[in-house]
Amino acid sequence: MPNRLRSLLALVLSAGCLSAQAAEPLPQLQGWQVPPAWLTPITPVQISDHVWQLGVAGITTLLFKTEAGAVLIDGGMPQAAPLILDHLKQLGVAPSEVKLLLHSHAHADHVGSTAALQRATGAVVVSNAESAVLMARGGYNDLHYGDSIVFPPVTATRLLQDREVVQLGSLRLQVWFTPGHTPGSMSWTWTDTRAGKTTRMALVDSLTLPGYRLLQSAIYPRIVEEFQRGLAAIREMPCDLLLTPHPDISGWQFDKPASPHPEPLSCAAYADRAEANMRKQLEAQRAAAAAERRP
Repeated sequence: MPNRLRSLLALVLSAGCLSAQAAEPLPQLQGWQVPPAWLTPITPVQISDHVWQLGVAGITTLLFKTEAGAVLIDGGMPQAAPLILDHLKQLGVAPSEVKLLLHSHAHADHVGSTAALQRATGAVVVSNAESAVLMARGGYNDLHYGDSIVFPPVTATRLLQDREVVQLGSLRLQVWFTPGHTPGSMSWTWTDTRAGKTTRMALVDSLTLPGYRLLQSAIYPRIVEEFQRGLAAIREMPCDLLLTPHPDISGWQFDKPASPHPEPLSCAAYADRAEANMRKQLEAQRAAAAAERRP
């Protein structure tokens, strides 16, 4: 056999061996893992005369019942939609009676089920400009999490301005823009009766900054200033009773309906604690930056 043909055959055989070695399956995609409480069903909990907690133990999903229909704020993870619809049925609310879908911030653990709930109810999805962009692309290209916490996309049909009032029947929900956790974070206040007493209630958005770059952030340059603006708004809110998107932060235990709120927290205390944590985080980043500059 000529040397040239011998070399060619060796090359082909070598390629075949490499192909066989490369035939191992590619790695599986890994889903976003969340704490068990975010996926643990509960029995609906009545919070006030017209407001219920639905869904799971570790994520707040609020149902408001009015004479003109129902409102939902937040819906939890994508897989929570059937559970929420079942809870609505248990409380005598037909899907068609849900008129408005509101939210706190546009992360998968709070708006992940919104697309499915919108399809099931035909409700108007209410958001603001910053959150609507993230919701429309299903969480892709999140400022801090990239493409790691995506969810079924949904289009908002009404965009709000800061301090705007959303009304359905006698219910008046006022929105407060409280940026920081996300640029589009929203908090809500309303008045209801509880144990025969008029109560000013607030769902105040998450105030954590988990791993965020606060010092000279290229993607969110004014994050500290925006966060402080949100804290100022929270301190201004009418707030006799505080709820938060993750209930344990404000002392709620929805998986213990006999005593669901053993450790209440005020709005002012919530803001003070968040500000103290932000300052610690900022100081740690300043110290790290100074250490890097040392020769």
